[in-house]
Amino acid sequence: MNKTFEQLIRNFCIIAHIDHGKSTLADRFLEYTHTIEKREMKHGQMLDTMELEQERGITIKLQPVRMEWKYEGENYILNLIDTPGHVDFSYEVSRSLAACEGAILVVDATQGIQAQTLANCYMAIEHDLTIIPVINKIDLPSADVERVENEIESTIGIPKSEIIHVSAKDGTNIDKLLEAVIKRVPPPIKTEQDDDEFKALIFDSVYDSYKGVVAYIRVKSGSIKKGDKVFFLHTKQEIEVVECGYFKPQYKSAEGLNSGEVGYLVTGLKTVAEARVGDTVWNHGNKKITLNEAKPLEGYHIVKPYVFAGIFCTDGDDYPLLRDALEKLQLNDAALSYVPEQSTALGHGFRCGFLGMLHLEIVQERLEREYNLNLIITSPSVSYIAVLMTGEDVFISSPAELPNPSSLKAIKEPWMKLEILTPKEYIGAIMKLVQDRRGLNRDMKYIDQKRVILDFEIPLSAIVIDFYDNLKSITSGYASMNYDFIEYREENLVKMDILVAGKIVEALSVIVHRSEAYHIGLSVTKKLKKLIPRTLFEIAIQASIGSKVIARETISAMRKDVTAKLYGGDRTRKDKLLKKQKAGKKRMKKVGNIDIPQEAFLTILKRDEE
Repeated sequence: MNKTFEQLIRNFCIIAHIDHGKSTLADRFLEYTHTIEKREMKHGQMLDTMELEQERGITIKLQPVRMEWKYEGENYILNLIDTPGHVDFSYEVSRSLAACEGAILVVDATQGIQAQTLANCYMAIEHDLTIIPVINKIDLPSADVERVENEIESTIGIPKSEIIHVSAKDGTNIDKLLEAVIKRVPPPIKTEQDDDEFKALIFDSVYDSYKGVVAYIRVKSGSIKKGDKVFFLHTKQEIEVVECGYFKPQYKSAEGLNSGEVGYLVTGLKTVAEARVGDTVWNHGNKKITLNEAKPLEGYHIVKPYVFAGIFCTDGDDYPLLRDALEKLQLNDAALSYVPEQSTALGHGFRCGFLGMLHLEIVQERLEREYNLNLIITSPSVSYIAVLMTGEDVFISSPAELPNPSSLKAIKEPWMKLEILTPKEYIGAIMKLVQDRRGLNRDMKYIDQKRVILDFEIPLSAIVIDFYDNLKSITSGYASMNYDFIEYREENLVKMDILVAGKIVEALSVIVHRSEAYHIGLSVTKKLKKLIPRTLFEIAIQASIGSKVIARETISAMRKDVTAKLYGGDRTRKDKLLKKQKAGKKRMKKVGNIDIPQEAFLTILKRDEE
């Protein structure tokens, strides 16, 4: 029996913990289905197109590709979406899942299940996706396939018989995996709407310098072709389809896109914000229905940044270049947000919002590398909600924005659900680390006799700077973590200012818990004492809450030997010169400017773990 076009489509994605071999597996698919010939594969990770992705060996941006494979006499269309593995980019994974019916869950045969593996798996289950478990890297000498099989069965509940063993590097069992995709992943399900009504979900949008904004879509019903007029249901904006097609993995234009397909639309728009991710592309077709009556598809929430940092240029004249660079970066990264910021110490710059510390690092590196900018990044902070006496809630992305204490009723901070997967011998050390940072222990589950999942609730500010580094350190690199936002909670928080030579340095101000203020203030002043270079006058470094100084360190003045030129005479000549030097230092102290090095902004919030 001949199958319909829709029955020959399989939409699936690859999900895994970071560095478990997703992108290498995607490469083997492209090679095996002859989407890209072996001679054209100049480097590894063909779908990791960004230079930074190839250097770091991580996937930052989701990447779709269309493959064609003949199986049992039928030509199947396989739409694959390669997803990032790092927790900062989990919103990219959620987009991919909404465009698919199946997911390949990759687990490293040497490392077993990790925290992000479980997080992505649960996300796929929530989207009702068919999961195909795969154990990768079976060719390595340290691979323990049987142990990982037992972990998958006991933790996720998928029987061993459904697990496929592959080596993405060698190409072992790639054909079996493609066969499983065709047999297990269901074809696109027709929606209840009439096929005459076109609806498609935008799961990503990018800016192309030649084409403008390109929307990546999954067609849910109906069909579309070049020249058709369509609407974005959330923004109510009408556009004409300039071009449509699919990914090979480069853009390949087509006559049209039909129900169930994954492809792209060239919109002719100038900013990615106009083609918002999660929006529905709609056309009434032959249906007698108005724009206001059309119902959007279930999309996702707008991505909210949780980590904020100020970005300034070391040379103030570069400010317009920084503004242009951020505009261009935001065209391809809708999760990046920025607003102008003025600092007395650092001049004009921008307050930028990020998904996490890795996202911040990526943006900083791209700005410095691609746009040749020399930057100062201030200490990262999280977002807070200030509750005023009037009951009004004010969103705070910088300690400098905090209202006057007299008008402030309370401060709320973001709390996260933290999941740590670790060998059992490190449980005590991890619990101490989390409790020292105001974390609450919620649950503990054993995967097998040796490994355990620990569930905590913890403030985001406690894990955003150096928590992951410390976790890896105390567990010899064996633990992995994943976190999700829970809610904003009211806590006893205060703003701590840092004064250098009597002046508040706004870029170093932080919001801290009152119980930790003294220890953090002491730690910060000590670190700044080491980082700020000595001058010819004494510099006081103070940490204060309001007008109360809670910690102080002093950088002693460098001594210049003004009496060296004296060759004789009585004591009064020497005293006269020393007195003159003392008066000069006093005057210098009043007008002197202190240079605060870049390291100060990035290291003062790192905690001193005992």
